[in-house]
Amino acid sequence: MTTDVELRDVVPEDLPILFEHQLDPEANRMAAFPARDRDAFMAHWEKILRNPAGTIKAIGFNGRLAGYVTAFQMSGETETQIGYWLGREHWGQGIATRALAAFLQLVPVRPLFAHVAMHNIGSIRVLEKCGFKLYREQREAVRGEEVDEFLMILELEEMQ
Repeated sequence: MTTDVELRDVVPEDLPILFEHQLDPEANRMAAFPARDRDAFMAHWEKILRNPAGTIKAIGFNGRLAGYVTAFQMSGETETQIGYWLGREHWGQGIATRALAAFLQLVPVRPLFAHVAMHNIGSIRVLEKCGFKLYREQREAVRGEEVDEFLMILELEEMQ
């Protein structure tokens, strides 16, 4: 297995690939998050890319765009959340874990929170490997659908 994972700025040319990633029905099921149509997706990403308060990086793997990782605050909230998405062809190779670990070095904010569907064992393992712990179980409405999820937290490490 290669370890050629890099983080870089998201550029407009990435958006068509990221759009295709989020159309994958299995990825939608695992993330418990429905796909957006092209217009809604592009409008959402234009907003993300203009937001100076968020941090977002493209995940490159062996010279190809594999996905993205982000830290953001939802409107009206003070908690900083992280999220990531990889195209299915990049699953199961340790890419998400390596990318998130590198991203956490760039984002010093703690605590960080992550929402993950309870059935998404792979994503739960990525978060655990990067130091996240279970904060609570909850049911959330995600675009009109009820989702059973874990809210996970990465806190400041205690000084030894």
